[in-house]
Amino acid sequence: MGASPIRLGWDEGLAEVQRRIELRSAGDEVVIVCVSGPVGAGKTSFARGLGGVVISTDDYLPDYSSVAMHERDDPERADLELLAEHLRELTAGRAAAIPRWSFKEHRRVGHCVVEPGELVVCEGIFALHERVAAGGDVCVFVEASAEARWRRWEEIEETGERGWGAQAAREHFEGVAEPTFAKHAAGYRARADVIVVNDERRTIG
Repeated sequence: MGASPIRLGWDEGLAEVQRRIELRSAGDEVVIVCVSGPVGAGKTSFARGLGGVVISTDDYLPDYSSVAMHERDDPERADLELLAEHLRELTAGRAAAIPRWSFKEHRRVGHCVVEPGELVVCEGIFALHERVAAGGDVCVFVEASAEARWRRWEEIEETGERGWGAQAAREHFEGVAEPTFAKHAAGYRARADVIVVNDERRTIG
């Protein structure tokens, strides 16, 4: 981080980040990659494309019943200190008890013990927040137009995977997700090493 980020398409971006991972993997240390971007940009799919152990910042969201609607995606309401601690544990080669957050119940529903690996990818809307990205070796911002992003999210809602329904998802997208992320997007972009443009690829995350 520090130099101006390079802007690439999906495949070129994957190749570039993988190249940077390989350069960092020369020693025995765990490599941490942070992948952020607005809702529906494709950050989850990008993270999975890199392989390794994938941690989602969604699992550190607050219980929705405990916060006002407009604060649901506010990083100050998320448990980012715990996320940063878990990344430090994994970096040190120790297992971490990662919380599990349910999009159907809108709250934590337990935890899962995650074992460390040579590569750990932290993905989600908070992955380039200063408290999280400080532990990252490679930082990625995935971007796409609002139209493309909503189209992807709408398709997910139509499958019933998250249980919101298209109308509730649209209200969250327009009233919460978009304006909240916009407040922090400039800082997240500034921390990125690579910006990946994903207007064409039909992925979600």
